[in-house]
Amino acid sequence: QVQLVESGGGLVQAGGSLRLSCAASGRTFSSYAMGWFRQAPGKEREFVVAITWSGSTRYADSVKGRFTISRDNAKNTVALQMNSLKPEDTAVYYCAAGVYTGILYSRPGAYDYWGQGTQVTVSS
Repeated sequence: QVQLVESGGGLVQAGGSLRLSCAASGRTFSSYAMGWFRQAPGKEREFVVAITWSGSTRYADSVKGRFTISRDNAKNTVALQMNSLKPEDTAVYYCAAGVYTGILYSRPGAYDYWGQGTQVTVSS
């Protein structure tokens, strides 16, 4: 079992920045790929970015060049630095963990554990 707790959401103006954090506890953190997803009202959960234990990453095209994921295996944490935020980035952001099998998946079904979510609101 892995427990995930997100923090760092909030309200920011367009063009601003926010940093989300996800703290993991439970099973061996290094076995898991970590991902961030987001879900806006009335929309499906959407892949944002994922990272392996060794630091390999996969980004959604919509956030490339603006968002950066990082991982601290010693502290069992994952962070998402979000710059140049746009109103369309407004959503609840979820941290997720899934056993890494060699592919960084973008589909939510590939992740076994989820945090409770943190709201990010970008005003225009």
